[in-house]
Amino acid sequence: MSDTERSLPAVRRLSYAAGHFLNDLCASMWFTYLLVFYHSVLGFQNTNAGVLLLVGQIADAICTPLVGYESDQTSGCGNYGKRKTWHLVGTLSVVVSFAFIFNQCLGCDPNTPQWASLIYFAPFIIIFQFGWAATQISHLSLIPELVTCEHAKVELTAYRYAFTVIANITVYALAYLLFHVQAGEDEDSLGPADTSIFRNLSLIVLGIGALFAAFFHLGTTESHNHRASKDSGGEERKRMEGEEEAEGERRPLLPSSSVSSSLLQWKCWLQQPSFYQVALLYMSTRLIVNLSQTYISMYLINTLGLPKKFIATIPLVMYVSGFLSSFIMKPVSKRIGKSLTYFVGLLLIMAFSYWVLLDGKMGQQIYGAAVLLGAGSATILVISLAMTAELIADQTQSGAFVYGAMSFTDKLANGVAVMMIQAMHPCHTVVCCPACVWFYHYVMVIVTGGVAVVAALALCSILIWPIRIRARGLQGVSDASTSVN
Repeated sequence: MSDTERSLPAVRRLSYAAGHFLNDLCASMWFTYLLVFYHSVLGFQNTNAGVLLLVGQIADAICTPLVGYESDQTSGCGNYGKRKTWHLVGTLSVVVSFAFIFNQCLGCDPNTPQWASLIYFAPFIIIFQFGWAATQISHLSLIPELVTCEHAKVELTAYRYAFTVIANITVYALAYLLFHVQAGEDEDSLGPADTSIFRNLSLIVLGIGALFAAFFHLGTTESHNHRASKDSGGEERKRMEGEEEAEGERRPLLPSSSVSSSLLQWKCWLQQPSFYQVALLYMSTRLIVNLSQTYISMYLINTLGLPKKFIATIPLVMYVSGFLSSFIMKPVSKRIGKSLTYFVGLLLIMAFSYWVLLDGKMGQQIYGAAVLLGAGSATILVISLAMTAELIADQTQSGAFVYGAMSFTDKLANGVAVMMIQAMHPCHTVVCCPACVWFYHYVMVIVTGGVAVVAALALCSILIWPIRIRARGLQGVSDASTSVN
């Protein structure tokens, strides 16, 4: 077995994981602080703040599969590689747009109608979401191209998530410091005086993320996938078939568990039942992670009545616990399997939901609950990504489309869910009314424990019908007969 099949060198693992650091920094601010910033700081109505988040999620949902498809089809810029080319385009888009999102509307004053501010912020949000999608899909699509061993994929995904956790820890630690250094006279509540805190935080995030993106591009070498060019023309197909025939004697006698002699294009994936199983699991996972991250700040401030510094410290505790749990992901999944590891993560999520449900006036106990949520979220997210990589297997020529389709369901579901929650909000003022105390309490219960039930059902379907490529999706893909094991 080659080194690539086993694992990448440590430096290359680190450089790869650093490639999503800018995205993770921005996503942490986006999901944790967007609603808080626009509602509590800029004074937007609940529905208008939800509209901006929905615009971003819809833009991301549309861009993600399109970028995935184009990433599979294009050859990249010269010899730079198609995945790294799209990654660079996405990084530049994020850098030029993100700082405008967490800042006051330029040229606006207190008398500016909110609809005008919505029009101002929407283009920056759309550009940011395009760049975020391009970076995410190109980065995820590199996993099955860099390594082929299933445990190596889990390891690389765990490294990637470890950097995600470090990014979140960085954001919350910086937010904690900025709240202490630049806090106004009223230190227990958010208001317009805190605008500079979020603006400075976004600028620092962009600076740090740009450095890590440069490390990724310098340290990661994209291997050219010659199999993807097999469909570029008749002569190229014949040449590749000759190469595969010449390599036949070097292949193991036992067949692999995935289809290796046929190429699945994007239409063929739509005929695969496993594609929809993994999509449902991934969507449920992202709903738990993103919605809990989005509403944890509202829950801390409005339901528990904690000082505003807790919107930095509690998420920090969550991601420290997630960071620590990411290191044991590979040995645990190797011992008990990915499905059972995912189930353990779900149990932690459900324990958090039950704790929140029973304890309506949580004080310092919120730190213990945050540990459960952080560890559970890390576990289910890493394993869901590993299952997606397992679904793609050696079909890397259309891997970006698969990741794009998964993210499409995730982004659209998150946007719709947030808009529904915001529309049902019982208060119509900037200041929380008594009704919103119980509102955010049950929101946290439902977005964790309720969605975890859906994720458990998706997991059960995978246990009953394991992830594999079935022959029905191979019709018209290759003239060679294919057996699926």
